[in-house]
Amino acid sequence: MIITDTHTHLYSEAFDDDRNEMINRAIKLGVSRFFIPAIDSTYTQSMLALEKNYPKHVFLMMGLHPTHVKENFKNELNHVETMIAARKFYAVGEIGIDLYWDKTTLNIQQEAFKHQIKLAKKYKLPIVIHCREAFDEIFTVLEEEKGDDLHGIFHCFTGTLEQAQKAISYNIKLGIGGVVTFKNGKIDQFLNQINIKHIVLETDAPYLSPVPYRGKRNESAYIINVLEKLADIYNVSTDYIAEVTTKNSKDVFNI
Repeated sequence: MIITDTHTHLYSEAFDDDRNEMINRAIKLGVSRFFIPAIDSTYTQSMLALEKNYPKHVFLMMGLHPTHVKENFKNELNHVETMIAARKFYAVGEIGIDLYWDKTTLNIQQEAFKHQIKLAKKYKLPIVIHCREAFDEIFTVLEEEKGDDLHGIFHCFTGTLEQAQKAISYNIKLGIGGVVTFKNGKIDQFLNQINIKHIVLETDAPYLSPVPYRGKRNESAYIINVLEKLADIYNVSTDYIAEVTTKNSKDVFNI
């Protein structure tokens, strides 16, 4: 069983004491592909080191996270394009809009999001979208940018059935992680109405641990709990969920 974690921050400081052990725990469980989203330029070297240490398992993205869109965002966007132009990345991400922490930066978040979508199109890469309290704003941008050259993943999808269908209409797959195991997560109530061909697995480690680890540090090995929950929702085997979601991830990332 090959399992793919399409979104995990393995370079996070939360793993500084046991990074190798944590990664190997996941690999032993069959999690053989880790897709690593960027945050900003301060993490680039850590990401490259991670890839060097796990060349068969680690696949890097490049992008500017919306919560890190600050006064220097144009310098950060220059860094993103410089890196993408220089070497192989598998997606532009994570990018998007986050209005939970700071609504005052909406305009520059929108500018950065649009700019990075255009970069993705230029380099023929998928996008990986971060959305927090910003579905309307995200969909406004996607509507402007929709087309055959737009595709990717809606990371940590937590919306409604209608929002899920709208995301899919833009050729965006749904990244499903620990929230699907939460009693108040709600997405478990309608996911079986979404064809599994539109779904990929993720953890967002070290954040959003699934039940029974909720409130503790998340790690890629816990994707097994997400896998088992989806098998229950779709009434199929865990092997089938692993197989289909891994194929979906290969389609997105062009592997």
